[in-house]
Amino acid sequence: MPANTTNAAARDGAAVPDGPAAVPDEAVAPLLRGITVLRRLTEADGGALSLSALERATGLARSTVDRLVATLVRMDYVRLDGRDVHLAPRLMELGNAYLAALRLPALLAGRADALADELDESVSLAVGDRDGIRFIHQATRRRAMSLSFRIGDLLPAERTAPGPLFAAGWTPADWHRWHERRTADPRDDRFPALPPREHASADAEFERRAARAALDGWALDDQLIEPGLVAISVPVRAPGTGWARGTGWAPGTGWAADTGWAVGAGEVAGAGDVADAGEVVCVASVVSHTSRHSAPDLRSALLPRLRAAVAAMEDDLRTAPPAQPGPPPAGLAVWTGASKQELGREFVESLARGLTVLTAFGEGRAALTLTEIARATGLTRASARRALITHEHAGLLAPAPDRTYALTPRVLSLGFPPLSRTSLPEIAQPHLTALAGRVHESAALAVLSDTGDEIQYTARAAGGRVLSARVTVGTRLPAHATALGRVLLADRPDATASPVLRRVREEGHALVDEELEAGLRAVAVPVRDRAGRVVAAVNIAMHAARGTTEECLTRVLPELRHTADLVEAELRVAGRFCRVAVV
Repeated sequence: MPANTTNAAARDGAAVPDGPAAVPDEAVAPLLRGITVLRRLTEADGGALSLSALERATGLARSTVDRLVATLVRMDYVRLDGRDVHLAPRLMELGNAYLAALRLPALLAGRADALADELDESVSLAVGDRDGIRFIHQATRRRAMSLSFRIGDLLPAERTAPGPLFAAGWTPADWHRWHERRTADPRDDRFPALPPREHASADAEFERRAARAALDGWALDDQLIEPGLVAISVPVRAPGTGWARGTGWAPGTGWAADTGWAVGAGEVAGAGDVADAGEVVCVASVVSHTSRHSAPDLRSALLPRLRAAVAAMEDDLRTAPPAQPGPPPAGLAVWTGASKQELGREFVESLARGLTVLTAFGEGRAALTLTEIARATGLTRASARRALITHEHAGLLAPAPDRTYALTPRVLSLGFPPLSRTSLPEIAQPHLTALAGRVHESAALAVLSDTGDEIQYTARAAGGRVLSARVTVGTRLPAHATALGRVLLADRPDATASPVLRRVREEGHALVDEELEAGLRAVAVPVRDRAGRVVAAVNIAMHAARGTTEECLTRVLPELRHTADLVEAELRVAGRFCRVAVV
């Protein structure tokens, strides 16, 4: 492995108390390089870099970057737009695997959202990630002054309210690593979600805050991140001795073998360490700004309600049934082998196979043995073992005393923060562009207006013809007179009262032929979310002279359905733990 790649890998999470860890002999070099590519894209503005910028950011040779990107494009983890590489929503399946195994977002997000509505303030859930904290849920208020933090963002513990609560349980090795990081990175340049530190603070101050948090059971951030931002935090604790003891759960490892639980990972606990009752599994925070609440006001006015919400969360953890594992991914090794045969040396099979190991985890599969991982992915034990060694070195997996492995919060560093804010139009746009290029007609995405009487265009792609539909994004049209509108209206409960809408619902598409405008023909199909609700529609619009309606249905409709399927697949991944805006 070239030295520059080794240094990048060490910077990306391979640090140990004694300094950067040497790359293990059995680590998969292309997998480490691919992880570095994904992390540099994650840190980039908008989750995108040109190929040349990616070469500079990673220190890798251009030919290596090209092959890694080609492989990630094949996996639908990134996409190419000219010479620019963009993160793609499908990449979120890696972070989803961690969040599903963790279970905490699924069980506690509803409580966090309800508290945000009650207080009209932003509420977050965070887990510890070594000497930092990482968000696993955000319920953000939409205001002119609003938070920019995203699910997966990493913050230094000492500049947050949750940090002291996690630090209260740190070991001497944890504190040693924290001091080393503070010395090596005094401006917090390792944390792109934050503005650089302007004023130094003494290490002893954070140590005092951690000791105080251990006594008080809550912690405060009084403008530590930046002027005006204040937050108060309370720890959410594991159910109790009966749940923790005898389950194979160890503090900070992120795994709970017999319960299906996974907890925010720091480092692996020793074989003799067993979770005490009340182990902190995450921290809930209320975040505001000083124009609404001072720091003392947060404590007096909001702390009691935050504590009540946390108590309800802990009750939910106590009464939650064990996780029921779903089917693991299947045929991944076969797929990577076929891709290698098709693309040849441009497909880096060891990178693709290594990343598929992360998808073996999920709800009910929080802790897996080497044999279980090999079986789930179809890899040989030798290939799976080398991937595990690589991921452990990169900080993405943690081994446990019972010879199992679990994902760590650092998996969220692989694209999740920028992609967590992806909107439906952003998901649909590349697919609309590809559709328009295939059928040589204009394609568009639309949603219903709040009143339900109009459609609003939210994305479009031109078909490249002289005579084509040129409706701009933001345009509104009567819903009943458009194919897009009829598809959207057909999903409403009262749609069966209309013969037209009833037929659209039964056929799964709408065709409008010169009803809105002479010469304009359009066909549309629905786009459904994870729950099966129609949230948008996609269409193709063309001049009626370019074929009969039957030819339109034969030639265009299958392409349109295929595009809707692609959009829905990415929407399901992006919307599993994040809210996807439809406009």
